Amino acid sequence: MSQLRRSMLFVPGANAAMLSNTFIYKPDAIMFDLEDSVSIREKDTARMLVFHALQHPFYQDVETVVRVNPLDSEHGLNDLNAVVRGGADVVRLPKTDNAEDVLEMERHIADIERQCGREVGSTKMMAAIESANGVNNAVEIAHCCPRLIGIALGAEDYVRDLRTQRSPEGTELLFARCSILQAARSAGIMAFDTVYSDANNEAGFLREAEHIKQLGFDGKSLINPRQIEIIHNVFAPTQKEVDYANRIIEAAKEAEEQGLGVVSLNGKMVDSPIIERARWTLQKAQSGIKQ
Repeated sequence: MSQLRRSMLFVPGANAAMLSNTFIYKPDAIMFDLEDSVSIREKDTARMLVFHALQHPFYQDVETVVRVNPLDSEHGLNDLNAVVRGGADVVRLPKTDNAEDVLEMERHIADIERQCGREVGSTKMMAAIESANGVNNAVEIAHCCPRLIGIALGAEDYVRDLRTQRSPEGTELLFARCSILQAARSAGIMAFDTVYSDANNEAGFLREAEHIKQLGFDGKSLINPRQIEIIHNVFAPTQKEVDYANRIIEAAKEAEEQGLGVVSLNGKMVDSPIIERARWTLQKAQSGIKQ
């Protein structure tokens, strides 16, 4: 089963204070950013800071993701060299428009892994889809590379490409969200939602978190540590859901022990998707029950 990635907390790569202690907030993943949140004059400093942070003992117990600059910029390859050698778990590609963007990055990662002695294939990838072209090519992107753990929506560039702006309801993002989710599921990888840009609006963040959970997303990129507990609670199963999942798993086990081909619970047939969903519910419950 996939690991939980409900929360992915953005940390600006040039912010030494945040780099020194972000692990204390316990998100599912920490995303060090070398791209949009870092000014041109701070790119080299940010790269060095993130390289050292990746090797800090306190970051060994949390998944580390690094968003690098595009390969066609003067910083992209330098970023990639630093973060792969530094031991990042996942490289996040910015502004992915097509499968070739992913495959080009993958070729460079494999070369760096060979050069520095890391197992080829051990560095995973995530593609950020931030344009109309990217949304149109989401299926091709999601299927193109075994390193991909998931694809993510980047809303700010996407709405600019649409020539609109973000609304509290998120109407303008619905097509992109559904397209990315469908593409990810068809490829058997995860789907991640965009950041909620109004960091101090907890009620608005909660509404959006519940919306993307209902759509089927696995998690959300965050910019405020206060959002971590909220998103984890949204994705946590209720005690009623956990109890029902336990009954399904027990019924499936009994049926297997008795050599029965059909699993039933309370007179109703339970098929394999329901059993799989029950297992996923119990895995999520290990991180907490909805409060």
